[in-house]
Amino acid sequence: MKFAWCCLLAVLVCATPALAAEPKTEEEKTVYAIGLSLAQNLSFFGFSEQEAEMVKQGLSDGLAGKKAVDAQAYGPKIQELQRTRMAAVADKEKKAGQAFLDKAASEKGAKKLPSGMIITTIKPGTGPSPSATDKVKVHYHGMLPDGTVFDSSVQRNEPATLPLDRVIKCWTEGVQQMKVGGKSKLVCPADMAYGDRGAPPRIKPGATLVFEVELLEIVK
Repeated sequence: MKFAWCCLLAVLVCATPALAAEPKTEEEKTVYAIGLSLAQNLSFFGFSEQEAEMVKQGLSDGLAGKKAVDAQAYGPKIQELQRTRMAAVADKEKKAGQAFLDKAASEKGAKKLPSGMIITTIKPGTGPSPSATDKVKVHYHGMLPDGTVFDSSVQRNEPATLPLDRVIKCWTEGVQQMKVGGKSKLVCPADMAYGDRGAPPRIKPGATLVFEVELLEIVK
């Protein structure tokens, strides 16, 4: 995330007065969508109501040509605040994720690997298994523990072709356990997925992820 750019634009969004009505024109809807997108990117700061008001005040002062502090000088402090807040989110997510992983490991047919990831066969395949350096063609759903889909080749109706040595560790290890024609559920602890950084705005720092993967082909 280009932090300075996102922070500046999100401040603009935070300071914009609430609309009296829903956006109607395409331009209004586009501008409104920018606000929604940027709000998602800032969600990991977890601003309190008082902090949000301070953000709005900073924008108002900036537009009026006033400033209580030098924004450029505070760049390092903004970055430090980002790291601190994201670490707190990651810690909370990992605790919730561990409970989810424990439950998933106890389900019928689930297999917990030494890495901590859990794989459950939904449909056994009959073809060969790929190696870590193979490129594979797959259909998949990527979900958060609450079932929210954050990415899906199935919804796009377009299989994905991916090199197994260039994806998250959970995929590299998990898909090697599958056979062509098979479908499995992979439950990935944070350190096998996107770690403490997450993948904003949809995947929080420290998030546990769930994938349903159908192995269609080993691409030669």
